Amino acid sequence: MENVGVMMTCPMSAYLEQELENRFKLLKLWEFPSTTHFLTQHSDSVMAVVGNTKLGADSELIELLPRLEIVASYSVGLDKIDLNKCRERGIRVTNTPDVLTDDVADIAVGLILAALRKICACDGFVRTGLWRNGDSFELATKFSGKSIGIVGLGRIGSAIAKRAKAFGCTISYHSRTKKQDTNYTYYSNIIDLASNCDILVVACALTEETRHIVNRKVIDALGPKGILINIGRGPHVDELELVSALCEGRLAGAGLDVFENEPEVPKSLLGLQNVVLLPHVGSDTIETSKAMADLVVANLEAHFLKRPLLTPVV
Repeated sequence: MENVGVMMTCPMSAYLEQELENRFKLLKLWEFPSTTHFLTQHSDSVMAVVGNTKLGADSELIELLPRLEIVASYSVGLDKIDLNKCRERGIRVTNTPDVLTDDVADIAVGLILAALRKICACDGFVRTGLWRNGDSFELATKFSGKSIGIVGLGRIGSAIAKRAKAFGCTISYHSRTKKQDTNYTYYSNIIDLASNCDILVVACALTEETRHIVNRKVIDALGPKGILINIGRGPHVDELELVSALCEGRLAGAGLDVFENEPEVPKSLLGLQNVVLLPHVGSDTIETSKAMADLVVANLEAHFLKRPLLTPVV
């Protein structure tokens, strides 16, 4: 398979790069001045694309790669891949589900704790010498026993629910359909979900239907004591409305691992003490990064050896 051209869209993992170089002819898009320069030299060589949450395979790129056979996403999310175009062309698509579920669920709980218990502000309180000077830090809010509303009860949403239950929380959820294998309270309307929980956690896939699923009405339903956690995708939340609600006191706080225009973050958020901000690191652990890379490589090997894909999407 050393003659199979595999295009990597952007830096993702040094381990993944090495594993791909050991097996395929690896072509790194970011090492070229532009996509046009890359395609001028290699458009006929690329048989596989490896993308991620930053840069995948849109319709334009797919059209310009006549020999493309498979797109392997180094992510569970598929919003950076034109799935319809892949289906039209008969191009296979894979992602990396399951292996990152625990890490993303863990970071969701971490964000909840950080937001409610003001962990980041506490850290700053100690580092700046305020504690040493005799000042007292303000009281925070308890997590145990809170009501948690989860938007999207898939693999990750279910893992978050399992962790929240260990804190004695009550669980409710919103999804396209009611799940038959759970006793959690189901709301067919996200506004009803937000109205009946203390903490709203966004964990669904990004589609046209879920873009800005958290809008002003949902934020106002969550209310001035509510906490919003987003470990899904940035465009799930209307960021301007979120900033407005946080600044005006219509929402108590937020924990965000994702943003609408990454890596850009609204300046208004940077000065707020009631927000915890992470640079999209939900699945970024040594262990999971390796497992995701191994799954990407295994799917590519399976495809070119004409074996069943491990995690097929298309």
